[in-house]
Amino acid sequence: MNKYNSASKGGKRKYYNYFLFIILFVSLAVLPAKSFAQKNIPSIKDDTIPSKLDSIPSILEDDNIQEQLENMAETTQNEETDYTDILDALTRFREHPINLNHTNKEELASLQLLNDIQINNLLTHTEKTGKLITIYELQGIEGFDMQTIQKILPYVRVTDNFNTANFTIKEMFRSGQNMVMLRYGQILEKQTGFAPIDSAALYKSPNSRYIGTPQKLYARYRFTYGTNISWGITGEKDQGETFFKNDQRFNYPWYNQSLKGNLGTGFDFYSAHFYMHNIKFIKSLAIGDYQVTFGQGLTAWSSYAFGKSANIMAAKKSALGIHPYTSVDENKFLRGAAATVGFLKYFEATGFFSRKHVDANISDTLANGDIAAISALETTGYHTTPAEIADRHSLLQTIYGGNLSYKGRQLTVGLTAVKYQLDNDFNRSLSYYNQFEFSSKQNFNAGIDYNYIFHNFNFFGEEARSQNGGMAFLNGVLISLDDRLSLTVLHRNYQRNYQNLLSSGFAENTTAENEKGLYFGTIAKPSNTTTITAYYDRFEFPWLKYQVDAPSKGNDYVAQFNYTPNKKVDMYVRFRERDKEQNSASTDAVINYLIPLQENNYRFNISYSILPDVKLKNRVELIKYKLGDKKTENGYLIYQDVTYNKIGKPLSFTLRYALFQTDGYNSRIYSMESDVPGSYSIPAFYDRGSRFYIILDYMITRKIEFWLRYSQTFYDNTSVISPGALTEIQGNTKSEVRAEVRFKF
Repeated sequence: MNKYNSASKGGKRKYYNYFLFIILFVSLAVLPAKSFAQKNIPSIKDDTIPSKLDSIPSILEDDNIQEQLENMAETTQNEETDYTDILDALTRFREHPINLNHTNKEELASLQLLNDIQINNLLTHTEKTGKLITIYELQGIEGFDMQTIQKILPYVRVTDNFNTANFTIKEMFRSGQNMVMLRYGQILEKQTGFAPIDSAALYKSPNSRYIGTPQKLYARYRFTYGTNISWGITGEKDQGETFFKNDQRFNYPWYNQSLKGNLGTGFDFYSAHFYMHNIKFIKSLAIGDYQVTFGQGLTAWSSYAFGKSANIMAAKKSALGIHPYTSVDENKFLRGAAATVGFLKYFEATGFFSRKHVDANISDTLANGDIAAISALETTGYHTTPAEIADRHSLLQTIYGGNLSYKGRQLTVGLTAVKYQLDNDFNRSLSYYNQFEFSSKQNFNAGIDYNYIFHNFNFFGEEARSQNGGMAFLNGVLISLDDRLSLTVLHRNYQRNYQNLLSSGFAENTTAENEKGLYFGTIAKPSNTTTITAYYDRFEFPWLKYQVDAPSKGNDYVAQFNYTPNKKVDMYVRFRERDKEQNSASTDAVINYLIPLQENNYRFNISYSILPDVKLKNRVELIKYKLGDKKTENGYLIYQDVTYNKIGKPLSFTLRYALFQTDGYNSRIYSMESDVPGSYSIPAFYDRGSRFYIILDYMITRKIEFWLRYSQTFYDNTSVISPGALTEIQGNTKSEVRAEVRFKF
């Protein structure tokens, strides 16, 4: 049995459970009094936090962000990944906009909407000419056009007021903001995992049913003081997991014995953090759950990261160093402590330590029941069946390391080292394609990254090495030839034996290993209303891959034309083609020959306002998928969005109606949907049917906001949804409801 026994697990979960609900109760209890007490007291948050009445566009209305999230969902094949961690910076700056008259390179880079050339030009301009009077003075700075200004407008401001971090504890609590968020969700149709079953059938197949209830529950408390202080706690329960012990659906003695006492009361997953930023010489301090991102993601990058998209400037990553973890993904974070301090004006030193239990498949046990080895890491985060619960927290993972950086205006150089250690042997089930992947008890990674600006050229890159001698290289350059023409060139070479479980480099693969590639991108702006974007990526895989039993190669290219005649209309046409190689057939043969795989996407997207309060959005997308000599699979998706948001009115709504048809799962189409805050829905559309959703947003008071979302997918060519899975529905309709309430005080 794992050293992290059931008693200690239960104690920690109980502590977190009580802590969360005490926070929620106290927060709600003091809400009216605190709101009244501060009614006439000016504060930082009064000046910076936009309300619903300000009618500022949502972060997810940005087409570039939507496209990048859709690409990530397609790569991971996960339709409901929580992307809070990569959008958290935008959320914070939306509530506390950057003062362009009092900012620095690091703060502007963390916005992730400006490249380093634009940032350097902005800071040089304010140093030479003085403070900005209005934000539209940015038009006179090289690299800033109206499209760029409109994109950053919700996250920046221009003012002479300067709020320093020299505050007292009393001031922090008086002017800080508390937020409580509660969410409920459930699929309404009966799923196979919740269907009745007798004891004999369950004994024969104990993992054929969920152990818990169908509700999805989420609760979060967070306190923030500007961008300087943050602390909070989050709890989540997935569908099929238990919340109370009496939620356990089966209480047979043999069944309880298989759970090994791993069930507790409360949320299945908890996350808590305390974070300080830019307080005197402390650049960052994190205690609890946090993330680290350095360089270009080859050595240490514990967060998700954007990949290829029509925004070619996003090919270069903007590392944030240490930042708090606020998502509910149960793997993409570190747990412990980390700190960054500044010294000698341009130098920064970072150290971090993490120790947490993670899920893993147990492959061998000792005579006393302790774990001897594991065969695979589990990353789903689900604990809904006896098998999943047996894998829960079965492996102790320790990660520690540091970064030393020189950060000048034009030149940045960083050295990063990370040690990764497991408390049990990792004996991966090796095959031909994965024999070079990490399969050990420990690993060590070291890398050096650089970023250099020379006139209108931005050179960047990172070189990294793993403990076994495997190397990874990435080098690129952003070139701003003119306000109307920019180029990106990026080369990468990730050796087949480079091993790092804490990396996220620019890649066609999901990991930075076994890949070579050369990427070219360009953005041209022939006029103030038109933009032409294109990229071409040529990649090779020197070794075998899953379902690819030989070295292979491929291409990926995109061409997109945007037309924005005015503030009310924005449209684009996009073409994308991806060519790869794949095994000829799924057989038991040792080696398969490779055949070409080609996928073409065609998209037309337009958003426009027909009234000041009504915005419409339409998309038509076509796909062609062809594998070798097999028949081409075709598909299409058409949808219509309607958004109503009248300034001064408490109620707004968004609805979508979509029609889709594809010849199979291979020709599926991903499309991002609006959702309640903090929740993300990017479903894959395949087969034939329609989908509808509506979101109601009601501002009860300025401090209390409520959302209700209802969605339904109807298939007219099938009578069973997700056959063979625990989520199987006997019928052709799948409906889901989500409700969320948020308190701010």
